[in-house]
Amino acid sequence: MLVGGGLGLVVLLLAVLAASALRVLREYERGVVFQLGRFWKVKGPGLVILIPGIQQMVRVDLRVVVMDIPSQDVITRDNVSVKVSAVLYFRVVDPERAIIQVERFLEATSQLAQTTLRAVLGKHELDDLLAERERLNLDVQKILDAQTDTWGIKVTNVEIKHVDLNDTMVRAIARQAEAERERRAKVIHAEGELQASHKLAEAAEVLAHQPQALQLRYLETLTVIAADKNSTIVFPLPLDIVGPLMRRFIKPDEG
Repeated sequence: MLVGGGLGLVVLLLAVLAASALRVLREYERGVVFQLGRFWKVKGPGLVILIPGIQQMVRVDLRVVVMDIPSQDVITRDNVSVKVSAVLYFRVVDPERAIIQVERFLEATSQLAQTTLRAVLGKHELDDLLAERERLNLDVQKILDAQTDTWGIKVTNVEIKHVDLNDTMVRAIARQAEAERERRAKVIHAEGELQASHKLAEAAEVLAHQPQALQLRYLETLTVIAADKNSTIVFPLPLDIVGPLMRRFIKPDEG
């Protein structure tokens, strides 16, 4: 009985040791293995065998991490206070450095992204913040990527999601946009008047050489006006038309 009990205890102990020595890593996981506290190697994916009590392993996920950057209070270069939120995309490319070089790389990356977002956007004016988001996204992404490279992290993208303004600034921007549209309308109207004046000058030059064309133009204008039957038309007649009629009905004085 004692022999059987001792054998069962040995089998149980071996089973516990085997369970603690075997690890299975998925395709997107890597294991950073330490041996007696010193870095040994990065292993995985698949089955990993560890020496219990001698080796320890830390799992690292290599998939892209999507992290929200909380809303940040930013003062732009033209002294406008706004709240800006963004989203950060990054992944671990070097598991060894991500575990050894920084403590809790997720939290460190989040804090660095918040401070970098405030620093970069504070160097630009509000108009750039609203109209040049793609360029600002690229600037923030490059700075973060350069700073997290020593941690074995690759920042793939940064997207600014929301730019919140107070009501006073929203009304001011609306007034500015309305004034800009009015300015464009006036400029377009002035350009149209200028082009029309050139064409009228050319038409006047043509009509000056062809008096008959001027009479035809009178008749055409009369046709256009007569389309509205409720209108009273006062139409001037040229003297070269009225003159012959007057001479026919009015006889000269006999002397």
